[in-house]
Amino acid sequence: MIGPTTYGVSFSLKQCRAFNIDPSDTLAWLLKQGWRRFRLMSYWDEHEKQPGTYDFGALDAQIRQIHAAGGVVTLCLGARQPRWPENHWPDWAWKTSKAKRTTALLQYLQTVVERYKSEPCIISYQLENEALLQSFGRRAEIDRKRLRAEFALVKRLDPKRPIIMSTSNSWGIPLRRPLPDIVGFSYYHTVWNRKLSRYTTAGHHTLIHRTRATLIRVLLQRRSFIHELQCEPWGPKAIWEMSTTEQDKSMSIAQIHTSLAAAQSLGIYPVDLWGAEWWYWRSKHGDSTISMAVLDSIRP
Repeated sequence: MIGPTTYGVSFSLKQCRAFNIDPSDTLAWLLKQGWRRFRLMSYWDEHEKQPGTYDFGALDAQIRQIHAAGGVVTLCLGARQPRWPENHWPDWAWKTSKAKRTTALLQYLQTVVERYKSEPCIISYQLENEALLQSFGRRAEIDRKRLRAEFALVKRLDPKRPIIMSTSNSWGIPLRRPLPDIVGFSYYHTVWNRKLSRYTTAGHHTLIHRTRATLIRVLLQRRSFIHELQCEPWGPKAIWEMSTTEQDKSMSIAQIHTSLAAAQSLGIYPVDLWGAEWWYWRSKHGDSTISMAVLDSIRP
């Protein structure tokens, strides 16, 4: 078993669909590999496709599957959650006024928390992934007042569980409310730069992140961890549209080892890896080298 206090993975039903792989099979494969820490999504446009009509069947099944294996879950909340298009507003909510959209979001948030707060395997929440990042994704709508209201609502409904946030971009330190209980870092190394039409490195040097973690601990008395460590390609096309050679340009076996070594050198845990759906997709196509590289990098 991979200790949930040291390593975990993000898991997205939408990304499984994009790869044309079965979400339940993908999750079962990850559990068989030994993963026991998961970041799950409560996509609003999946679970409330029509106002007031809820279907949490898929998320219920994921939580049951993880709980049965003795795993733990960080449950993402809000409109902005991991995976494209980043902001997962239902069409009906996006087409209404901002005031009505805010009311509907808070109602959905309350519905999710009240549904799952009795689940013992849920150990924390992540509220509005990269909440203040406007430059990436569709239907971005930054509203700090609403964000504070969301935070206060979750705290009132479930005061015992910590709330994780990455309240700014990849580099910021949260100095304004809401101040999360735990701060999550993203760590990306090689990505496709659309403006330059070439691969670039993202400048995630360990010294920067180590300094940032220290400042958060000293100034804010909060702990931090890596909630999103790149372990999948970021290229000019969707992963499933790229050749293996193109995928390797931003995420090769060597880069997996390098990224995990860099994350480990920071000494802030857990480290939640990004790309588990890709590992399974590659494995389904007869290439288990990627998943084995990940496992080799985290073994003591």
